[in-house]
Amino acid sequence: MTQGLPSTRFNSAALVRALAGLAVADAGEPKQSFAERLGAWLDFKDALALYSALNSSAAAPAADVRAGASAAAALRSEWLRTRGRLAERIATAEGGTRDAEQDGPSPALAWPAALAEAAADALADPAAPDFLPLHRYYLAQQRSLAAGIAPLRARTRAAMAGQSAALKQLAALDAVMEQALSAREASLLAQVPVLLGQRFGRLSGAHGGEAGGAREPGHGPGQWMQADGWPARFCTEMQHVLLAELDLRLMPVAGLVAALETESTERE
Repeated sequence: MTQGLPSTRFNSAALVRALAGLAVADAGEPKQSFAERLGAWLDFKDALALYSALNSSAAAPAADVRAGASAAAALRSEWLRTRGRLAERIATAEGGTRDAEQDGPSPALAWPAALAEAAADALADPAAPDFLPLHRYYLAQQRSLAAGIAPLRARTRAAMAGQSAALKQLAALDAVMEQALSAREASLLAQVPVLLGQRFGRLSGAHGGEAGGAREPGHGPGQWMQADGWPARFCTEMQHVLLAELDLRLMPVAGLVAALETESTERE
């Protein structure tokens, strides 16, 4: 059985629910509608580009049913591989490496280094463990997610542009929206590690800066990350938030692939 792509219900995004569950964000219904908020985010230049894409009547090549279905299947597989690779990197706490298509955190910002630095800070000043190393790690992971997903989104649009006029227009709309909203998206997602820092501070304060158990002389940073301590719990929570952000970032591509699959099915 093939695995389905997730539905794109923005009001119930897993990232919002995850942050709300940590009591650092409000998951209530927004006061403005999506259309109202979108209008506030687009400037005049963006509005013109959006108008042009919506009113474009450029002809598309004759649709090839088999080619469309093949492209949809290939993109579905690539979407699943991309998500699997990025999710595994998060779940296994790997920093990743740099290559031609994906940009992972530098070795200095990999998960083990971030934990070691945070643990050293905690041992130096148990009353005030420092979130900064983990903040830097989260930002590096965000860069890795963005770099890993962008090529897939571009390839998906390119495949759609060679199909029907409707899919070609949808691909053009997605390109406009990505360009128009990229800065806003980056600004909003940059607040996620800030919110996690608040959670880190609350947990630290609630436990007096201790990791969850008494320290004995001679214990190193590993003591700070003992399994029953609050720092280990926090790191699990941070990984959960990262996975939710991964799915949020993949939503636009999931929508494009679903549109291509739907049209390919209807043509058969």
